[in-house]
Amino acid sequence: MRVLGLDTTLGACSVGIIDGDRLLARRFEPMARGHAEALMPMVQAARREAGLDFGDLDLLAATVGPGTFTGVRVGLAAARGLALASGVPLAGVTTLEAIAASVAEPPPEVASVLVAIDARRAELYCQAFAPDKTPLTEPRVVAAERAAEGLPDGSTLAVGSGARLVEAAVGARVVLAAGSDAVEPDAAVVARIAAGRGLPPPDGPPVEPLYLRAPDAVPMADRTGQ
Repeated sequence: MRVLGLDTTLGACSVGIIDGDRLLARRFEPMARGHAEALMPMVQAARREAGLDFGDLDLLAATVGPGTFTGVRVGLAAARGLALASGVPLAGVTTLEAIAASVAEPPPEVASVLVAIDARRAELYCQAFAPDKTPLTEPRVVAAERAAEGLPDGSTLAVGSGARLVEAAVGARVVLAAGSDAVEPDAAVVARIAAGRGLPPPDGPPVEPLYLRAPDAVPMADRTGQ
């Protein structure tokens, strides 16, 4: 299956194209802002490297969040536009599962992998996974001291921009993955996750963003009660 993956949800912009087990093209650029301007040129460059037109693709895949509100909107809007223009189906992958899938096989003593993203305002976006990356909890937004609640006994491997916050709040049972706070979603991994699930049903629900909480910025009318 030929899949084009996109991610703009956090501190990087990435594009990946796979064909089965083969990686045909990948672009990954760390950036705090500017995702909207960078994404489509990266898509075009990756497509040229892979030697594929959009009509050659079987599936498009995009991260749906959680992440920055602007970042989630940029990637998902681009993916929806490409899907509409090309007729290629679109699948969504959460930022949390994309990061979890990028973690190397944990050591035997690890009972769970906790992906924790710093959501600001003393909160984390987080989700726990078994060592084989099967979800143990739903995506949620919590304070750091509650991030490890309900997890199985044993060590928890924490990864993501909020991993050190979890370690400081929870203590000895949490260990940090190598380079834990530098891990960003990778569009090539997003493409592989989506490919593993197969094509979405034609009459399935539309791909929607996963925000987990309301935006920090609100329209002026909402602030004034008008």
